[in-house]
Amino acid sequence: MSLRSVLFHGLALAAVTGVLLGGAVPAGAADGPAGGPPPAQQGGGPDGHAGGRGDRDPRRYEGVVTASGGIWLRDRPDRGTRRVRFAARGEHVSIYCKVKGDRVSGNPLWYLLTDGTWAWASARYIGNVGPVPRWC
Repeated sequence: MSLRSVLFHGLALAAVTGVLLGGAVPAGAADGPAGGPPPAQQGGGPDGHAGGRGDRDPRRYEGVVTASGGIWLRDRPDRGTRRVRFAARGEHVSIYCKVKGDRVSGNPLWYLLTDGTWAWASARYIGNVGPVPRWC
């Protein structure tokens, strides 16, 4: 069996295991934010302490779109990337985590949303409902 085949099967097994345990993570989301806090400071819960499965629950954090005309959700935390879908003003969204990305009106934070598709939205136009999302 080639090294490529072994790696592919290992990744597939890890993905299936993650889904079964309820901690599915999109590709690249677990790599950590570029320019974000170091891994030691990335607490899972609102108090900064990592906990059990609940810390990776994609429904844990909520937000609402605040942009007057709505916003385009993107495939990366950058204004120049592909548009995934449009979110209208007042729409409630599920937030998985946050990273530092392209600045929008001075705000460098972007949220990874989990509403049927994995898409990024600038935190400048998403108001938090409840606790502030954790770092990716």
